[in-house]
Amino acid sequence: VQLQASGGGLVQAGDSLKLSCAASGRTFSTYGKGWFRQAPGKEREFVSGINWSGGSTVYADSVKGRFSISRDNAKNTVTLQMNSLKPEDTAVYYCAAHRSAAVFTTVYDYRYWGQGTQVTVSS
Repeated sequence: VQLQASGGGLVQAGDSLKLSCAASGRTFSTYGKGWFRQAPGKEREFVSGINWSGGSTVYADSVKGRFSISRDNAKNTVTLQMNSLKPEDTAVYYCAAHRSAAVFTTVYDYRYWGQGTQVTVSS
């Protein structure tokens, strides 16, 4: 059971990035999924979550209107489109999954975690 996040990089403020997370080892099509991030010296925080069908999404206030989460159950992937990036978005981004079909927003609700991908936004 593995989650592999990719797509991070170094960009300038105002740019866009698209993060992807591929699941392998089991079918995650019925699992809720989410993205979290962790900046140096800070706790891991919720960014966005999506339910099993993609019909329900939740965003942290700090990214609402700029980030968009989606999923492709046929490909077992979840993506995070990040637009209008700000320096404060700099962090390691983690994808995660949990067995419930619902949307969860806390670290403790997620059982499966990817290795993280670095996003750095310069001013």
